[in-house]
Amino acid sequence: MHLPEPPALSAVLRQGARVDDRFFAPAALPLARPLTQRVPAQAVITQLLHLQKSAPPRSAPARFFGRSPLADEAAPWYCGALGELHVGRLLTKLPPGWYVLHAVPVGKGDADIDHVVVGPGGVFTLNTKNHSGQKVWVAGRTFMVNGQKQPHVRNAEHEAQRAGRLLSSAAGSPVTAIPVIAVVDPASLTEREKPATVVVLTSNQLVRWLKKRPTVLASAQVEALLTAAAHPGTWHASPPAAQDTSALQASFTTVDREVRQARSVRRLWGLGLVGAGGLTTVTVGPSLLAAFLSRLIA
Repeated sequence: MHLPEPPALSAVLRQGARVDDRFFAPAALPLARPLTQRVPAQAVITQLLHLQKSAPPRSAPARFFGRSPLADEAAPWYCGALGELHVGRLLTKLPPGWYVLHAVPVGKGDADIDHVVVGPGGVFTLNTKNHSGQKVWVAGRTFMVNGQKQPHVRNAEHEAQRAGRLLSSAAGSPVTAIPVIAVVDPASLTEREKPATVVVLTSNQLVRWLKKRPTVLASAQVEALLTAAAHPGTWHASPPAAQDTSALQASFTTVDREVRQARSVRRLWGLGLVGAGGLTTVTVGPSLLAAFLSRLIA
């Protein structure tokens, strides 16, 4: 693959800061609003927060008994955000010379690619699927989650093909993107037959697998591809406006804390209230339960 000599972008990237001490986000780049400034799950979190605006405040009894603060339609987006954030954290373990773009807006609408990875091993589009605690079964193009067929293989293929076309156009040379489905913490992952064109991995296998890829791109080629990939116009006809990612993450942290607190309350009720016929004794102690819950509903 012959690519033009890129600017010294990698040196600028290595001087970037980490958002929340977890995510790579360079403070300054020679491109306008580069995609390297986007954080994991940015698109999903944006949609989640939009849907949460319609969720009515929980009453004191609802908070007391641990009802989830999530609006019904927001719950899948919350689950998806957790998955993308988890994979985003794992990808920070890639060695120097590898670069990651998160939540890349693509096409003309609201679609995005969860993660685009560019490194010595090539170009990869990562489709994150949060199937935590679920049984995943794969045979060729068939992808089953707890016995339910999902279009993950087809969607991952389409995503990579689109990425390859767009990057080829921007770079001026043929680019092939390899589609990867990263399954977050499944109860089990059984591959009866590997898909012909898509790699299916658990999230815990992902970084090791990427690091073991044979070298197919020289450093100059990696930087040239990164320069093309980091430009929003490469991917989207009308790139969305830049967002305050710090405020976005802060808002998600608030929602996440409330969801986890509600889950803890429900678990506490489940552990403390026993008996086949209904409510009996609070085995953890009434004073402890009252003190814990009072802090949540204050």
